[in-house]
Amino acid sequence: MVLPSDDTEVTYPRGDTRSSGRVLHREPHGEGRQAVLLDVTAAHPVDSAWPDQGPDRGTLTVGEAVLDLLDCVVGATDGSALFVGADVPVRKGTPGWAFVAVHVVDASTPVEEGEEVQVEVDEAHRIALSVGHTACHLASLALNAALADDWTKPVAPDALGRPDFDALAISTSTITPDGSVDRYRVGKSLRKKGFAPARLDGAPDAVAATIGSTLAGWVAGEAAARIEAEGPRLTDRRYWTTELDGRPVSIACGGTHAAALSELRATSVTLELEPADGALTLTMRTSARLPLTPPDAPRP
Repeated sequence: MVLPSDDTEVTYPRGDTRSSGRVLHREPHGEGRQAVLLDVTAAHPVDSAWPDQGPDRGTLTVGEAVLDLLDCVVGATDGSALFVGADVPVRKGTPGWAFVAVHVVDASTPVEEGEEVQVEVDEAHRIALSVGHTACHLASLALNAALADDWTKPVAPDALGRPDFDALAISTSTITPDGSVDRYRVGKSLRKKGFAPARLDGAPDAVAATIGSTLAGWVAGEAAARIEAEGPRLTDRRYWTTELDGRPVSIACGGTHAAALSELRATSVTLELEPADGALTLTMRTSARLPLTPPDAPRP
């Protein structure tokens, strides 16, 4: 068994939805499935360490066979075995380990090491997730801005220099098609850091309206956005960058994004508060749906 000694080269950060790669390794992966490792892929894998954006959908074409991409997951190998998803025992960057995109496909069509594979990603699904991820970042910054005056002590700032409520309180984040669902815990530790949630307790709808207004202004600015990568490999650091309120913004992110804020439409946010184990759980639901356009119409 030969396993890769280097991280997978990924092309999705630059927006690619098609790629050509060579099979480096394949092995059984559960009943009726196989795991395929390529040297290059355009498919975005889900990372169990922070599974906010799910895997791309699409196909792998090997010769005349077209295989549905059933899953795409971050895995790792030390050269002796392949570990997939939550079974990965080390952090990214650990010496002696390669981090790879594991393409899971049906095992009925054998895939051989050395074969050329064409990867084709479902573009509509990718666009929807990319819009959702961009909306998620914008909403988190708008949430921080809306709550900036509710801090009594200095804390780490966000990309716009405001207290980073999002980073300090986030529990889970889920990117959905054209939106996101983010959950925050407001408990004793956050209060000790200086957060006083009086406005959230008393008028969450008013806070949501403020966030929505900020989002609308940013989207109307139609700023370009891009991913800046330190290298082509899966574990190379990548940053989502844009400009908001005349200031450059850069956020570390391994997902995919819209190429411009103008791709977001009808942005809206709702906030829900509920008690949970002596604390509050804040759920922020963000929506930024694209307008309906004919299939061949140019993207905005």
